[in-house]
Amino acid sequence: MKFADFYDLVPKIKNMPLPGQESHYKMAPLIRAEKLKGVDLEAKNPRRAGVVCLFYPDENFQTKLLLILRKTYKGVHSNQVGFPGGKVELSDKNIEETALRETWEEVGVSPKKISLVKKMSEVYIPPSNFIVQPFIGVATENLVFTLQEDEVEALIEVSLDDFLSETAVFQENLTTSYAKNIDVPAFKLNNYTVWGATAMMLSEVKEMFKKLI
Repeated sequence: MKFADFYDLVPKIKNMPLPGQESHYKMAPLIRAEKLKGVDLEAKNPRRAGVVCLFYPDENFQTKLLLILRKTYKGVHSNQVGFPGGKVELSDKNIEETALRETWEEVGVSPKKISLVKKMSEVYIPPSNFIVQPFIGVATENLVFTLQEDEVEALIEVSLDDFLSETAVFQENLTTSYAKNIDVPAFKLNNYTVWGATAMMLSEVKEMFKKLI
């Protein structure tokens, strides 16, 4: 999709109601969806994080969506695909500042270049005990990225058309931090399998755009 056509949709996205958890559950394994429905968040006292689902034009003025491949490390999100972003720091004024600051640190895009146009539905991640607040962000220029080498293994620049395609969704048998050999709904984007919380957040974003196209 041409970026000019995408940008025409942004005001409509701003005013749309959020699909919410039902859109998340479409991309959650049954065992995870059931666990999320019964969780007592107050008792869990989760940590908080902010991430950006960032759209921008490439050099050919086509719309791209930015994902990152995280480094391999000792943790539940090792070597997984996600959005740029991260946990709240005491110096952050609000969750929006968290999302923009972490994006700047991880991929080198200044907060001045990103407009946060929509606050999406939160997602709770049981294995790491985080509540993640995603935002739809838009940059109006072709971006130059600088990777945070100790956090980010690779950038994944996804065509908006590929993301919105029905063929992007499939099932894969995976062993996760909470279950072995389970069928997991996922996106296949640029040959990467995107599952878990990131897929759940992407599901809500996709549902909103599909209503406008």
